[in-house]
Amino acid sequence: MCSPRIALCLFVAFVSSILSECNGQGYKPAPTCARLECPSYSVVQSEKEFEIRNYNDALWVSSPKIESNTYREGANKGFRIIRDYYRGNNSQQVKINMTAPVLVDVKGSTYAVHFYVPQKYQKSIPAPNSDEIKAVKIPKYKYAAVRRFDGFITNESIPIQVAALKKSLQGTPYQRAAAIDVYTVAGYNSPFNPVNRVNEIVIWFD
Repeated sequence: MCSPRIALCLFVAFVSSILSECNGQGYKPAPTCARLECPSYSVVQSEKEFEIRNYNDALWVSSPKIESNTYREGANKGFRIIRDYYRGNNSQQVKINMTAPVLVDVKGSTYAVHFYVPQKYQKSIPAPNSDEIKAVKIPKYKYAAVRRFDGFITNESIPIQVAALKKSLQGTPYQRAAAIDVYTVAGYNSPFNPVNRVNEIVIWFD
């Protein structure tokens, strides 16, 4: 028979392991964020199938809303508009360092692309030369429900991942997010990188 002290230690270890399994350890930072600047956030809760985050308010640059039959076409068009701005097509003709992830808001067949603004320009960004580009504050909501997946982002993979995220939120304190039809796709990799890709589906909610 073990001593009371040993029994207490075993009980604490058991409870700790249960809490660890329930809460998870959170997604590891995307490898891209080791070389590119990424927005900061805190993890509210992490489970096997999803993560709840609270993003810090930050300035992002947004493309116009683009109507398209495919995610790839809409995202690529918005990406090119902002990429040119980052490459120097702005009032100061300065090149802005690329950041990650690229966010694409999806509402039906409408897409809007967002780039995170580096800390260097958070207080004052070079003015765009085009009315198509706007500076916006993100997030507009308190929480972000996130599901991470790999591979390429396609019209086929997106609804599967959105449905999986919504299903995993059922029966949790965050299930209200499952009723929201607007979502964001976050891509951390270059489209030319075929392996070790990190993508996320994000549903914003209060």
